[in-house]
Amino acid sequence: MDPVVWTYLADWLHILVRWLHVGAAIAWVGASFYFIALDRSLRPPAGEERPLIGGEAWEIHGGGFYRIEKFKVAPATLPDALRWFKWEAYLTWLSGFALLVLLYYLDAKTYLIDPLVAPLEPWQAVAASALLLVVGWLAYDQLSRRLEARQRALAAILCILIALVAWGSSQIFSARAAYIQVGALLGTWMAANVFFVIIPGQRELVAAAAAGRSPDAAPGLRGKQRSVHNNYLTLPVLFAMISQHFPLTYGSDQRWAVLLALMAAGAMVQHLLNLHHDGRTNVPLVAGAFAIVVLVAFALAPIQVTGAALTAADFPAVSAVVTQRCVVCHSAAPSYPGILAAPKGVMFDTAQQMQAESRRMYQMAVVSKLMPLNNATGMTAGERDLISRWVRSGAPIP
Repeated sequence: MDPVVWTYLADWLHILVRWLHVGAAIAWVGASFYFIALDRSLRPPAGEERPLIGGEAWEIHGGGFYRIEKFKVAPATLPDALRWFKWEAYLTWLSGFALLVLLYYLDAKTYLIDPLVAPLEPWQAVAASALLLVVGWLAYDQLSRRLEARQRALAAILCILIALVAWGSSQIFSARAAYIQVGALLGTWMAANVFFVIIPGQRELVAAAAAGRSPDAAPGLRGKQRSVHNNYLTLPVLFAMISQHFPLTYGSDQRWAVLLALMAAGAMVQHLLNLHHDGRTNVPLVAGAFAIVVLVAFALAPIQVTGAALTAADFPAVSAVVTQRCVVCHSAAPSYPGILAAPKGVMFDTAQQMQAESRRMYQMAVVSKLMPLNNATGMTAGERDLISRWVRSGAPIP
């Protein structure tokens, strides 16, 4: 097949799989948020005596009232129609893994590997990524089972495990891939919790109720524990996944610490939401989450570099650097293999385009140093300094 045709078809495949991934994730996260909020807002049943009911909630939505009851374990008889919540999780993970393969595994040399971080062969990087997903889940699952009754100890150890994964990923993979790897690992924990723990536990409850025997509460309690884990992992995973659009985060030399700090802020915000469902607030927690974000933003702020200001007369030198190092991709007619259109529509074919995109150029080539990608065109420190001085001088052109 013609490489141009294949690249075009691959782009459509990426679009459709990403669309599915985002849609499924919205459904999964929405259901997760709703049921945690519902569970925490349940109140003792009012009125008549209902010994099987553990709590109820009154809600209004879409112009109607709803009365929702939660059984302590299971009802005496089950309805013919029982709604399960599982395919949202399964489709999210399957489509997410497909994206990981399409975007990182199939083009590992470009996106998964950074020779300056670790000089790996593509198969080695892909194997390391896949192995980390499997081993990470096994470690998390065993820790959760062995420390099931010691939730605080489990939370502390899991935080250490996530920190080790974040640091290790930053020593193996490219900057952007390291963040995606951590997000993929935590997403795998969440989906595997549904597949291996939550749904089997629910099947046991259904089987017991159908057989007319007293159900064992343990599977349900274990499923509830993992559901709470999933709830607290949601915002950290979402940040890891959207981070690829914000190089100022993963472009830091201490990218793993930035990732951990912002994921911690996300978990704190999630805890604030859960407290809100209980009718409580925690001002120090609000201040703490806000302080983390402010401190990270301050730490990542670009350092003012001194140097002689440039004028329009210096633009030919800047243009020569951009043309040699950047235009292979950022052009109306890219010449870099596999690139059919300028990434994010950013083009540097003319002086006016360079000036219009100068701030983005500064962020990517000077602050984060993530462009050119893996420095494929060999941009030097002196050339980055030239771009920096030009942009800081107001990006003058003739």
